[in-house]
Amino acid sequence: MSYGEQIAMYEVPERADRIAGALREAPAFAFTAPTEHGRAPIDDVHEPALLDFLADAWVRFQTEVRPLRHIFPDVMLHPAVMEGMASPIRPDDIGGQLGYWCWETNTPLVEGTYVAAREAVDIALTALDLVDRGAAAAYGLCRPPGHHAPRSAFGGYCYFNNAAIVAQAARRRGRDKVVVLDVDYHHGNGTQQLFWSRPDVMYASLHGDPRRAYPYFCGAATEVGAGAGRGTTLNLPLASGVDDDVYVATLHQALESISAFGPDLVIVSLGLDTSAGDPLGDLAVTEDGMARCGAAVSALGCDTVIVQEGGYDLGTVGSDARAWLSAFSAGGHSPLG
Repeated sequence: MSYGEQIAMYEVPERADRIAGALREAPAFAFTAPTEHGRAPIDDVHEPALLDFLADAWVRFQTEVRPLRHIFPDVMLHPAVMEGMASPIRPDDIGGQLGYWCWETNTPLVEGTYVAAREAVDIALTALDLVDRGAAAAYGLCRPPGHHAPRSAFGGYCYFNNAAIVAQAARRRGRDKVVVLDVDYHHGNGTQQLFWSRPDVMYASLHGDPRRAYPYFCGAATEVGAGAGRGTTLNLPLASGVDDDVYVATLHQALESISAFGPDLVIVSLGLDTSAGDPLGDLAVTEDGMARCGAAVSALGCDTVIVQEGGYDLGTVGSDARAWLSAFSAGGHSPLG
């Protein structure tokens, strides 16, 4: 829904098909099937009751309300509703629970949502497995994406935060310092919220300025973390129409801060919606700019897990992914898919 009107869904299966097809045409990439990791890594990041809700919400709605192809909340929990009063109750009704857990109207539940979201997590964690076993880098072709999902909600096409789950799993496995570098056009509000007060996980994001760009409300340069995590959040909002040179220069600014943080692992939330033709962005990054970005990140020389986030121009999403990953690989890293 866009301002009350139904529009075409941009987060479609063809996105992943286009990327996979483009990478299969490049001999540098080897494909590996994901392995199942169970729910424990998700519960380590998200409210377990969120996972419980998503696991059976579709079936419950079909039986308790009526059969529908896709379901959205009618009402949503807004903080102003209970401001100054007690904490809000969690409704028993499935309709009320939809609005309790979902924060916007672009993220439906359909029959395969839960299975797909769990598989995206397994894909991201399998990429981490590959790096832990000795690969310098690995790319997880995750769909649905994840960076808009905070601890206790879903939205923004995101149900579980794939990058954050990898970051937390990496810490559990003994990585001392982890960075999530988010290059999606849209600010990763969920990832920022999850690590806001953490000194061990840095979140750095380049994104459209939230004064004009979804998801609005957060992602300003003044947001730097809090408590023990103060200084480990870096937001670099971008003006409309930013081209390759400005984008790459801003990326280098982020990479300087990342290098100073001294991570043992970098997780890239790879959004390709910075592309000039993306229907959900307003930047002007070209395929050559994508390649320059991949090369710049590779130059960090860190173990790297790359997880797919957005990118909605079906005409360019495959070639943009190939350009970014090929340049990253040419810089000394060879990502497995």
